[in-house]
Amino acid sequence: MDNLDIIESASDPAVQRIIDVTKSSRANIKTTLIEDVEPLVQCIKAGVEFIEIYGIETQPPSAELMDLCRERNIPVRLFATSVVNQVFKGERKPKNFGIARVPRPSRFSDLARRGGDVLVLDGVKIVGNIGAITRSALALGASGIVLVDSDLTAVADRRLIRASRGYVFSLPMVLATREEAISFIREEGIPLVVLDADGDVPLKSLGDNPERLALLFGSEKGGASEMFEGAASASISIPMISSTESLNVSVSVGIVLHERTGPNFEARGADAG
Repeated sequence: MDNLDIIESASDPAVQRIIDVTKSSRANIKTTLIEDVEPLVQCIKAGVEFIEIYGIETQPPSAELMDLCRERNIPVRLFATSVVNQVFKGERKPKNFGIARVPRPSRFSDLARRGGDVLVLDGVKIVGNIGAITRSALALGASGIVLVDSDLTAVADRRLIRASRGYVFSLPMVLATREEAISFIREEGIPLVVLDADGDVPLKSLGDNPERLALLFGSEKGGASEMFEGAASASISIPMISSTESLNVSVSVGIVLHERTGPNFEARGADAG
């Protein structure tokens, strides 16, 4: 068991650092709070730079997390329970948490260098859905995600990090306008396929297409915007019982990406090689 220092005073600089990071009014996000063991582990593995990681004196970090911190020379300290209560007033108190420097924002050039389909989320605003989609995209071989009209100002949003279980830094996620997204898709020569209730391409046929695709998903209420529909080369639909109005967008993404695992796994395997 490591003999870790314990933060016993609210005047410790780490306390004010965490309080500052959790302020929702911050305009320029350079550091962020990452909470819980799995997000911390995934962010460390993704190469995120940590200033310090913390546990609670009664619940120190796991052996896996401690091993990773030693490998990456990340300082680890414990918070006294009384100090944790002062820091997370009125909030859920995480057992482990850390302050990390926000990586540079992803760019379209990051997407261009990777194989696999590009997901474009048009007007998807619920952070929980975006987080679930992020995990599916990574697991099922997509190259990255373009977020359009998401209301997010940064991928390092604390809510999104939590919802994605820390995977937001494991693949490129680009915040863009519709015009920027369409310009990138056209410049790269990637066919844009829109999910639509009346799609003209059978879902099962997607797995037979070896091309890299841009897969467009709109919000559950509004669907895809007219600008994206006009730029699309095809539309697909997910077969459903007629009494069902729609599927959650994160579920739809998982179904479509599952059909695309053949070409996507091959493309991501080529990248890994």
